[in-house]
Amino acid sequence: MNNSEINISTERLVLRGIRISDAESIFKYRSNPQIYKFQCWRPQTIKEVKEFIYKKIAKVPNVPDTWYQLGILVKETEELIGDIGIHFIDPDNLQVEIGFTLSIEHQSKGYATEAINSVINFLFCNLQKHRIIASVDPRNIKSVALLERIRMRKEAHFKKSFWFDNEWADDIVYAILKEEWINRY
Repeated sequence: MNNSEINISTERLVLRGIRISDAESIFKYRSNPQIYKFQCWRPQTIKEVKEFIYKKIAKVPNVPDTWYQLGILVKETEELIGDIGIHFIDPDNLQVEIGFTLSIEHQSKGYATEAINSVINFLFCNLQKHRIIASVDPRNIKSVALLERIRMRKEAHFKKSFWFDNEWADDIVYAILKEEWINRY
């Protein structure tokens, strides 16, 4: 499987592997302080974004202990508005972690929900994953609301468990099993 093989189409979106040609668009939203407030990666230059893309496109999807990055594009305009990271975390390759970023101007329009639902469905139905998790800072209210809206289960709340922005921060872990997803949708 190469990086161009994960292509997902929804009613309004196309999700596909990120490309070098996406660098300026990714930099535009990823370098916004409102966007990176709860994220560790805060690109300062286009060069940093290109290095990030080179690392991600060098990885193929569905390989244990790798991250794979999908771009979120609006079908109608082909504008890149965000990205979703998929971490294939375990050696048996049955569990994955997801993370997502969406540009400010495209939030509150249902795009993130549409994109995440389609990725989860792809991971369970096409790649036969058993369990999907998402880790989020509890202060990231919009992301928490999204995870709860798509009915992921809150499994853990780790108090002051990681050093972030010169302070100890909490971490909440959400998860959903394949059978829960299939039964709900």
